[in-house]
Amino acid sequence: MEALIPVINKLQDVFNTVGADIIQLPQIVVVGTQSSGKSSVLESLVGRDILPRGTGIVTRRPLILQLVHIDPEDRRKTNEENESKKNGRLNRGIDGEEWGKFLHTKNKIYTDFEEIRQEIETETERISGINKGISDEPIHLKIFSPHVVNLTLVDLPGITKLPVGDQPKDIEGQIRELIYKYISNPNSIILAVTAANTDMATSEALKVSRDIDPDGRRTLAVVTKLDLMDAGTDAMDVLLGRVIPVKLGIIGVVNRSQLDINQKKLVADAARDEYAFLQKKYPSLANRNGTKYLARTLNRLLLHHIRDCLPELKTRINVLAAQYQSLLNSYGEPVEDKSSTLLQLITKFAAEYCHTIEGTAKYIETTELCGGARICYIFHETFGRTLESVDPLGNLTTIDVLTAIRNATGPRPALFVPEVSFELLVKRQVKRLEEPSLRCVELVHEEMQRIIQHCSNYSTQELLRFPKLHDAIVEVVTSLLRKRLPVTNEMVHNLVAIELAYINTKHPDFADACGLMNNNIEEQRRNRMRDLPSAVPRDKAAAGGSQSGEQTDGGTGNWRGMIRKGDEGAAGERAGLQHSYPSSPHKGYAVNLLDVPVPVSRKLSAREQRDCEVIERLIKSYFLIVRKNIQDSVPKAVMHFLVNHVKDSLQSELVGQLYKAGLLDDLLTESEDMAQRRNESADMLKALQKASQVIAEIRETHMW
Repeated sequence: MEALIPVINKLQDVFNTVGADIIQLPQIVVVGTQSSGKSSVLESLVGRDILPRGTGIVTRRPLILQLVHIDPEDRRKTNEENESKKNGRLNRGIDGEEWGKFLHTKNKIYTDFEEIRQEIETETERISGINKGISDEPIHLKIFSPHVVNLTLVDLPGITKLPVGDQPKDIEGQIRELIYKYISNPNSIILAVTAANTDMATSEALKVSRDIDPDGRRTLAVVTKLDLMDAGTDAMDVLLGRVIPVKLGIIGVVNRSQLDINQKKLVADAARDEYAFLQKKYPSLANRNGTKYLARTLNRLLLHHIRDCLPELKTRINVLAAQYQSLLNSYGEPVEDKSSTLLQLITKFAAEYCHTIEGTAKYIETTELCGGARICYIFHETFGRTLESVDPLGNLTTIDVLTAIRNATGPRPALFVPEVSFELLVKRQVKRLEEPSLRCVELVHEEMQRIIQHCSNYSTQELLRFPKLHDAIVEVVTSLLRKRLPVTNEMVHNLVAIELAYINTKHPDFADACGLMNNNIEEQRRNRMRDLPSAVPRDKAAAGGSQSGEQTDGGTGNWRGMIRKGDEGAAGERAGLQHSYPSSPHKGYAVNLLDVPVPVSRKLSAREQRDCEVIERLIKSYFLIVRKNIQDSVPKAVMHFLVNHVKDSLQSELVGQLYKAGLLDDLLTESEDMAQRRNESADMLKALQKASQVIAEIRETHMW
């Protein structure tokens, strides 16, 4: 199991090279209030003075500290691994048995630990400034020593309450947010540091850890400054967990005082003094407290934690590797043969455009209709329902029909219903079908415009690499659609004009309607004959019957009878008008007739009502025939003149407009951030693949 921590360190190094925090690796996060002794605990674990010391807030950036245990016998091998070629010459090996390396200084080796401390201060001030502000950008330090155990620790700024000096007013919130960021990692172990000379019940470190880890499954408490407790008191109850129980345990340590640090007291000497103090004050607990026991405990906890996290970690790395491989594929390879690349992109776009119309595209939209499916919906739902909603007799009143009949007869009274009136009125109604037909063309044109964007977003993502090529393709396709729109509109206009040009009253469907209508009129005549009063003489009844029969059968009627009926009707109208408009001594009736408009709403005579009814039925019958023809022929015309023509000529149009030697360099210019994103994705993919190899090296025997 000892091999697991170096594996995690390798993974940490792999992901540090790409500056990514996408994998949450197991590590120990040190949490505590300001001046509670966090840095002293870390230095005790390292066995060296490496951290900045002082009053107030000293740790102002997260420090990720990796302790790597090395065997003295393997120093020669380690030296050889750390040799690097620089300016054609080999650097010599490492002097000394302990050394450190920073991530930001690349391969520079620090054997003087005073230099390490200075570098930490310098790097902190470089990012956080010389004031007391903090930063969440971590410093990565790796210590190689035969005197340490394998550990990965994170030192965080101490929890504070009030801003000091020129610190921002929300310094407490900033520090807490930074601490929560690290301890929220479910793969981390929380090391809650509390001073022994403070009340354990008021420990901020334990409070923060319980906020994130309420069950305490990954929290270990450390009690520092055991030697600074008030006389007559001890930490026995605290260390035994009687005050605040902690699931992973409570370990007490004794740190060096500020006087010891000023007098350059060695960590090794401090460890001996700590052991002596524990033997004297807490003899029964001495073997379960102290820095050495803390180091072994942390090592054991981290090993078991890594073992538990490793399967999930391996799965996460493999999933991310697959995602970045897919992302890198979408960015495409750098362009080498521009001519071939341009032709491939044009061909692929044209094919995807046609496939989207035909419904065979690789990417099928699931949220809404698009492409050919939407065009079909426009034809049979939108356009069909719109035509069906057009009333055959809309905007046409009975008075309009009667007026048209009268206007078609001229100055002579009509013996028959004039055909001209039917033709004029039915053309007027058929003309109303032109507007929805042209609207259908417009909707299909808009959908074909939308298909361009659909292909760009979902089907041919390579086009996003070349924004100028994308814009040029959109312009060419839009221009092609724009050119076909007037042609299609003209054809649809002609379809309606064709129907208006010749009113075919011999149409089979129209003839059937007329025959049915004649049968209805004959039935009405018989009903009227049956309802005649018995007082009517037989000859008059027969004459009336013959008049009705002739009028019905021949469509003309007995002209003498019509004249007589017309005279009676005229006399009745005159009587009514004389009653409504009394004669004036200044104006006669004839003059009054010219001045007063004919009433729009009046009771129609039986013949007028019958003639209007005949015309209306004929108009409705013929209109339905024309509407059926238009509903069938307009979609066919749109498909032929617009949709199919664009499909057939799209690729040749794109090649003719764009496949030119002078346009290659300009069209295949990548967007500014595309190359950068490709490089970042390639680096991340390489890191993930390397991490996968590192984990794959772990054998089952290493897990136990």
